[in-house]
Amino acid sequence: MLIARVIGETIATVKNERVRGTKLLICRQTDHTGKPIGKPYVAVDLVDAGVGDLVLTGHGSAARQTHITKDTPVDAVVNAVIDHLEVDGEIVFRKT
Repeated sequence: MLIARVIGETIATVKNERVRGTKLLICRQTDHTGKPIGKPYVAVDLVDAGVGDLVLTGHGSAARQTHITKDTPVDAVVNAVIDHLEVDGEIVFRKT
């Protein structure tokens, strides 16, 4: 899993039938403090995350192992919203 921040949403009216009805979020990987790194990517939202949330995302074959995305052509899913991050005994992020 990767830590990422939700930076936007996207709507696709024409898409594969297996992902119809899912919310698509634009995410950007972050480091352990929430600082952006990497390129934005789209992930299927499994947990009702929103713009600004720090989340955990699953990728590749792991993204296709949930009850919603089983055998579905997806490469990334949002599978958790982070409440806080503790690194080396220090809380580096806390959701407000």
